Amino acid sequence: MHASDSSRLASHLRGLREAQNMTLAVLAQRSGLSRATLSRIENAEVSPTAETLGRLATVYALPISQLLSPLEQSFQPVSRRGEQSVWRDAGHDFLRRSVSPPNGQLSIELIEGELGAGQLISYAAPAIPGQEHHVYVLSGQMEITVEGNAHDLGAGDCLRYILFGETIFRTSTSPCRYVIALS
Repeated sequence: MHASDSSRLASHLRGLREAQNMTLAVLAQRSGLSRATLSRIENAEVSPTAETLGRLATVYALPISQLLSPLEQSFQPVSRRGEQSVWRDAGHDFLRRSVSPPNGQLSIELIEGELGAGQLISYAAPAIPGQEHHVYVLSGQMEITVEGNAHDLGAGDCLRYILFGETIFRTSTSPCRYVIALS
């Protein structure tokens, strides 16, 4: 993530917190993250991890894509690859691309993910309980555990679920590239 992107993200996250009249202490309590970590994120001193974004999304009841960038104000029918929002979590060798940025007029969102070999990302709770997810593996292999049920997926496999609890994405010896459709 470029410095300007990091500053925009930090400013946006601070704005979400302030719009809800929430102090850093209250956000820390609700998210389970330290006040110091939240402050460093809001001051663009560090970039949040995937798990951190997941916790913040749960507190705000927003999809992660809306944490990464605010809702588009106008309908854009075409999303060119070079203009799509990309976020990286270097600590997990994870790349998240918003293929179809969220829009208040539309109900489905596509996200492309690339998770490096030997990685594990755990989301304690969904941002929006009861949201339907479809995960389609483009290449590689990945184990996805949904609310305690593990599913081994390879290229061409699709997992469909409605999420109310924890999800874990785990790769072994090879990276995995996949698409998630959220409704």
